[in-house]
Amino acid sequence: MSNTTQTTSRRSYLISIGTIGILFFIFGFVTWLNGTLIPFLKIACELSNLQAYFVTFAFYISYLFMAPPSSLVLKKVGFKNGMALGLFIMAVGSLIFIPAAMNRTFGLFLTGLFVQGSGLALLQTASNPYITIIGPRESAAKRIAIMGIANKVAGTISPIILGAVILSGANQLMEQVSLVSGAEKELMLDALANKVILPYVVMAIVLTLLAFMIRYAHLPEIDPEVDDTEHDPSVTTKNAWYQYPHLLLGFLAIFFYVGVEVMAGDTIVLYGKSLGISLDMSRYFTSLTLISMVIGYIVGIIAIPKYLKQDKALAISAVLGMAFTLVALFANGFVSVLFIGLLGFANAMMWPSIWPLAIADLGKFTKSGSALLVMGIAGGAIIPVIYGSLVDVMGNREAYMIMLPLYLYIFYFAVKGNKLR
Repeated sequence: MSNTTQTTSRRSYLISIGTIGILFFIFGFVTWLNGTLIPFLKIACELSNLQAYFVTFAFYISYLFMAPPSSLVLKKVGFKNGMALGLFIMAVGSLIFIPAAMNRTFGLFLTGLFVQGSGLALLQTASNPYITIIGPRESAAKRIAIMGIANKVAGTISPIILGAVILSGANQLMEQVSLVSGAEKELMLDALANKVILPYVVMAIVLTLLAFMIRYAHLPEIDPEVDDTEHDPSVTTKNAWYQYPHLLLGFLAIFFYVGVEVMAGDTIVLYGKSLGISLDMSRYFTSLTLISMVIGYIVGIIAIPKYLKQDKALAISAVLGMAFTLVALFANGFVSVLFIGLLGFANAMMWPSIWPLAIADLGKFTKSGSALLVMGIAGGAIIPVIYGSLVDVMGNREAYMIMLPLYLYIFYFAVKGNKLR
């Protein structure tokens, strides 16, 4: 290969990485708004703890329903067009927030979140295998970690921006609302709900512009059905999942991982509030979780694969998750909140490690396998709702005990489950 060809190939590779990095930034910006939306909608729509966590349920359950059709869409239109379509669907979901806010209808807010999640399901089904396959397999976790930094930097910024717009003065408003009733109370809550309209209109415009940018960007189309792995010709679509148990175990690992990641980021605001920390301060706690995740990604980029293999990094991450959870359970006040935030560091390298381990050796089943793993993101819907139901029975801190067996399973997948064939 000539130097010119190598330079061109290298430039194309870097452009592709940069473009996908923009998409992961968008994932993070939209996904981690939920941590701010939960306390906001709890006030504006007068919700219980359990009802408030249906914000995460509506957003993440879409992955369970939309990942399989997303795989079919990608087979027909390709990765690039699929990414553009996903962005446009997310824009539509953002616009649904307008009538939801104007009518202060919780069901419409959940509908908008479901549509946004559906667009993200298509984006995730396309972008994760894309970034995994576009370079060497042994450094896949490093590339995904770089994408994770883009994701979590956006996630750090987004709740601060949205919180400043919709939760500014929330403590005073709650006090005022508690002193009034009837039409006056309804007017105050309507005014609060309307604060969310402008941010989501801006988001819809940006997402639409990005959809056109991706559609006409010079991204190479990849074929995951062609790789260097030999396959048993007896493996067909019908029996593939039995032949690749590591994929099914990886699905469960993703399900549990996303559950604990969402809990660490989206429950921490209300947890801080339950300990007597003002909402004006606790609204920044989601950003604390995501900053610790960014630090975890940086450590992962340095360590993988030079010092740590992907499975070892995952095992260490799971042990840290259990240790930090135990400290949070037995500590008091801000120290307990801090260790929930530090779970971001423990969680950082889980997705980058689980994903390549779970889709390894799938060959022509990579797209279908990726869609199955994306369905595992539904863990972010189910597990926080279970937590929310436990909060009303056990209390905010004690309910975090459900994370311990989840981290234990992820440890099992790291040391044994990913090796089963």
